[in-house]
Amino acid sequence: MFLGEFQHSLDAKGRVILPADFRPSLAEGAVISAFTGGCLAVYTNEEFQRVSDDILGKLRTGEHELDAARAFFADAREVTPDRQGRVAIPQTLRDYAQLDKDVTVTGALTRIEIWATGRWQDRKVAGRSALHEAGSSGFGI
Repeated sequence: MFLGEFQHSLDAKGRVILPADFRPSLAEGAVISAFTGGCLAVYTNEEFQRVSDDILGKLRTGEHELDAARAFFADAREVTPDRQGRVAIPQTLRDYAQLDKDVTVTGALTRIEIWATGRWQDRKVAGRSALHEAGSSGFGI
């Protein structure tokens, strides 16, 4: 389970340090890919397999769905944290997520998200507003 928000910086090689609490779940490797909202998602191998199975099970012959699946899998890369807990983010994914120097790593329960800090701050404000509305409507939070 991945929880929390952490501020980090990309190093000159495009690596980011993952929080110590997250590392044991990724010791056997992980998969990083583009995700909705302009962030990157890091999945355990098991969760990536589950997500992949879900995507493949929902595919129809429509070009829109096929294009989305193609992009998701084409962007995906296997990664393993090094001894310092860093993962290298490919340039194509850094470009997609507009990652420069300051990044925010967030836990999203079953995945880790890596955001450009400015983009994350905007999403967090919107998310808190949605959380307030959800609580007011009896969402159970």
